[in-house]
Amino acid sequence: MALAVAAFTRYHSKYYRRRMDISIVVPVYNEEESLPELAAWIQRVVDANRLTYEIIFIDDGSSDKSWEVVQTLYAVDHNIKGIKFQRNYGKSAALNEGFRNASGDVIITMDADMQDSPDEIPLLRNMILHDGYDLVSGWKKVRHDPISKTIPSKFFNWVTSKVSKIKLHDFNCGLKAYRAKVVKSIEVYGEMHRYIPVIAKWAGFRKIGEKVVEHRPRKYGTTKFGGLTRFINGFLDLASITFVSKYGKRPMHFFGTWGTLCFIAGFIMSIYLIITRLVHTGIGLSNRPPFFIALTIMIIGSQLFLTGFVAELISRNAPSRNSYLIENKEGF
Repeated sequence: MALAVAAFTRYHSKYYRRRMDISIVVPVYNEEESLPELAAWIQRVVDANRLTYEIIFIDDGSSDKSWEVVQTLYAVDHNIKGIKFQRNYGKSAALNEGFRNASGDVIITMDADMQDSPDEIPLLRNMILHDGYDLVSGWKKVRHDPISKTIPSKFFNWVTSKVSKIKLHDFNCGLKAYRAKVVKSIEVYGEMHRYIPVIAKWAGFRKIGEKVVEHRPRKYGTTKFGGLTRFINGFLDLASITFVSKYGKRPMHFFGTWGTLCFIAGFIMSIYLIITRLVHTGIGLSNRPPFFIALTIMIIGSQLFLTGFVAELISRNAPSRNSYLIENKEGF
């Protein structure tokens, strides 16, 4: 463990203050075959455009030889950096760690499976620097995926666009460009990488653009994502990020409002039923279901109100969600 922390410290002290034109952040999970070709392609593109650069590979607990490949690439070119997690934490954690360590004026994210084209990098960078966008998301308008994946994806993107009011066609595209200030101002956790544009918007970065990008057929390996649970979790995450974005810093406004309304509604019902009991002496309370419903509503209202208080305390004292990663990675 001490070795992992020391290696990370060397990485940080050596490169963090060295400004680059561009940082390319690439999460890696069992992609040993594609990494050399991807690195060579990125290098050709940035060299042709005379950009200073760094490529940050984040090995998300790969079980193949991906980390050994990254080490080999670093030995040849010190513009290539590497961070390794001791186990698989997920794409969001990998991106978040890449953002923390990126030193470029523009940060590009892309997948390691060769389905994203590095040739898109210069135009994405220009949209950030010259067109004034805070974030530019790729749109894989023509996709080389089975219909079982494209149809649910279109529905997912449509719902997300309606809920977030961000006009993007492809929220989950791995190829994105960011102004440095954006990635330093947000935190990505859980499976929230699908909603980085939403997180950025709620952080105050509202100039979000889109660019049609090439989607290449997978050349190596198999997809690491898919299945029904991916989309179920996606919508749950959307509900979560929408709630957190609106009420994360003021949970009492949500729970307190609904708790107060429930309590008042239950209290008014109870008072009405008690008055009718006093006026009509032949009518009892214990055998009237509305009375118990009113009591239940009052109890729910009280619980919601107390939940708001507890949530306020948690939100004011919660540490960073990704702080545990510092003790579980190594790098150079």
